[in-house]
Amino acid sequence: MYILGPGGGGDDSSSSTSNAKKPLFLTIYATLVIGFLLSSFYVFSTLYSSGGANTPTLFTSTPPSATTTIATSISDTNATRTAAPRSSNGGGHTNIWTKPIWEVPEPGSEMPPHHTFQLSKELVESRVKDNVIVVTFGNYAFEDFVLNWVRHLTDLGVTNLLVGAMDIKLLESLYWQGVPVFDMGSNMSTIDVGWGTPTFHKMGREKVILIDAMLPFGYEILMCDTDMVWLKNPLPYMARFPEADILTSTDQVVPTVVDDSLEAWREESGAYNIGIFHWRSTATTIKLAREWKDMLLADDKIWDQNGFNELVHKQLGPPVDEESGLVFAYDGKLKLGMLPASIFCSGHTYFVQAIYQQLRLEPYAVHTTFQYAGTEGKRHRLREGMVFYDKPEYYDSPGGFLSFKPAIPKSLLLGGEHSIESHFVLVNYQMKQIRTALAIASLLNRTLVMPPLWCRVDRMWFPHPGIMPGTMTRQPFLCPLDHVFEVNIMLKDQSEEVFGPKIDIREYSFLDNPLVPKQVKESWLDVQLCQEGSPNCHAVTNTSRPGTLRFPKNSNEETFISVFSSFKDVKVLQFSSMQDAFTGFSDKAREDKFRNRVKRYTSIWCCVENKQPGHIYYDMYWDEKPAWKPLPPATPADDHPPF
Repeated sequence: MYILGPGGGGDDSSSSTSNAKKPLFLTIYATLVIGFLLSSFYVFSTLYSSGGANTPTLFTSTPPSATTTIATSISDTNATRTAAPRSSNGGGHTNIWTKPIWEVPEPGSEMPPHHTFQLSKELVESRVKDNVIVVTFGNYAFEDFVLNWVRHLTDLGVTNLLVGAMDIKLLESLYWQGVPVFDMGSNMSTIDVGWGTPTFHKMGREKVILIDAMLPFGYEILMCDTDMVWLKNPLPYMARFPEADILTSTDQVVPTVVDDSLEAWREESGAYNIGIFHWRSTATTIKLAREWKDMLLADDKIWDQNGFNELVHKQLGPPVDEESGLVFAYDGKLKLGMLPASIFCSGHTYFVQAIYQQLRLEPYAVHTTFQYAGTEGKRHRLREGMVFYDKPEYYDSPGGFLSFKPAIPKSLLLGGEHSIESHFVLVNYQMKQIRTALAIASLLNRTLVMPPLWCRVDRMWFPHPGIMPGTMTRQPFLCPLDHVFEVNIMLKDQSEEVFGPKIDIREYSFLDNPLVPKQVKESWLDVQLCQEGSPNCHAVTNTSRPGTLRFPKNSNEETFISVFSSFKDVKVLQFSSMQDAFTGFSDKAREDKFRNRVKRYTSIWCCVENKQPGHIYYDMYWDEKPAWKPLPPATPADDHPPF
């Protein structure tokens, strides 16, 4: 501009030669000015088209590198795709709502403008099939849960789904991974908000606001929390009850039916759980959603689930008919059905009771309720059930894995009465072996595959006799890790200076998971403990892999490091036992740090009846305390973990 400005003035004192060249110069000048203006317009429109002049970098113009992580592993494992037409949305982009799920945007393409992702009837209509839309929602902290939820549905051939993003980070990420996503406008935090926190309750209100907004569109809504997994296509089941206004999951732990019928509403005692429920767009459901929303917005202390239960129970009965299992509720017009907890499973009916197995039924879903370790506990539960899709690196740890066969005497599992005392004897016996395995895993820098954990009595958050009356919980039963251990603490990054090196863990079912690659499963060494001095003890008897190593019991730190340094390239070391395998760390400072770490790994059993406090702390070093007994704290002042 500084160069062009003086020459464009048409100074009258110029020479005749200059005047003769003026028309050509003006043409060049005009061309340059127009080019500059067009370039400036393009730059500014690129910066500000996403979200206004105050947010020029709200969306990236090209996909981030993260798009090659989970999305790649998902799309490469034969996820079901929809056959949808490719059309323009008016802005030069492929129609992001009708393209196949998991089909990522073309490299170098731009993110559509922010307003493109706003919820509308047209947006929902683009994904609806047979008048049904399946919906979940979440923030960025739950991205892996969201992807797992979508993956299971697409594996089942269900593609009429949408994900509500509660923050921009999740919206962007899901878009670049080919997941149909819309903006809920929640401006939610991108971190894990934690159960029961004010932000958690805000998230619940956003769900109610979403239902209230979507019902007037006229479609059926199958609304789900992200911490649940679909195991079987649920839509045919919902279609069996065309008269139902709402079908809801429950917290029922005592089955009222033994087939795939709706729960018997007269016998229902558990709360209606709003983690899975199906709404039809009717005058009474629209009325209920509006009243529910107004109730929650008027009082931020009401939990969304409690509010729903309160409204629906304004009236309960009579039955709609004698066959369907539906009941009139709420205003006397709402037709309500309770999904059977044996196949629309809670964390208790699936992971503890395994009712579907006992009744020979096929489960449709599992929701990670009734667990005790926060989000990490939910994730670990799904991993134990082999229904969680992790990134490929999860299945091939750089340092390799260590596993062992737990040795449990029959008398500890089946002998005597099933009681709190016999339960702790059984668990403590297993815990001592786990403690040794954690030490060896730390020593060899390997990831420990936790063993199956057996319990004699159940865990709840309220006093109970050990097994809740009427449930189908077997004794003993394979209990989730979070019944005994603080899974969230085990997986948490902590100061190595205080707690020593991190010890990574995997779920007990890990090596049976078909997602574990062949190169891991075929790189195997069986470690058979033997008595020092016995024949071939401490020698490799089979050098072909998988091979066998006879290794002496009561080996010290130096022996472990010396022997197993030769097997660093072996992916899996499986010990025949952990009893008397390791004498302990030679470095006292390292020993102290290890103790600091694993002392915090154990949780509580809850709860003794007629006692306050009634919980009993598990103790990783119970065997070093001769007077230790499974008793609750004597007084509130004694109520603290054993560290």
